[in-house]
Amino acid sequence: MPESQVLILDKQQIAQKINRIAYQILEDNLGEKEVVLAGIWDRGYKLALRLQKVLQEISSFNLILLRVDLEKQSSKLVAKTDLPPSEWKNKVVILVDDVLNSGKTLAYGLGVFLNTPHKKIRTVVLVDRSHKIFPIATDFVGLELSTILKEHVDVVMDVAGEEDRVYLS
Repeated sequence: MPESQVLILDKQQIAQKINRIAYQILEDNLGEKEVVLAGIWDRGYKLALRLQKVLQEISSFNLILLRVDLEKQSSKLVAKTDLPPSEWKNKVVILVDDVLNSGKTLAYGLGVFLNTPHKKIRTVVLVDRSHKIFPIATDFVGLELSTILKEHVDVVMDVAGEEDRVYLS
């Protein structure tokens, strides 16, 4: 790890945060038959996969995993999903991303679901940096972290030869 990086979460702490978030999702959705985990590609999707694994162990509802691809640099919503809208229609949708900074990515992610009726939409992030410029609230957060704007939070998950970790640079 280069000297300019500060370890924020190690592999075990990330697993603990994911487990806690999974239990919060379970409590928020008691009685539901199906829940859609919509992971924003790519690290949000990786986090959604981890949540799915834990939720399959602790819950009885059917989990639908949805991949949301966004053009994050676009000035308008440009998105595609790997499943048709009928798969999330009238269901609970949980939008998952790794880090919340300005809120733009989550805002665009929520936009994908606005033209389809749903029971409720919740948001999950592993790290909330609290620099929102979009009116976005997170429902389930692993870690709230106060940073300065020039700092960067990196989430490393499922990278060959590297352990999961979150660091600040």
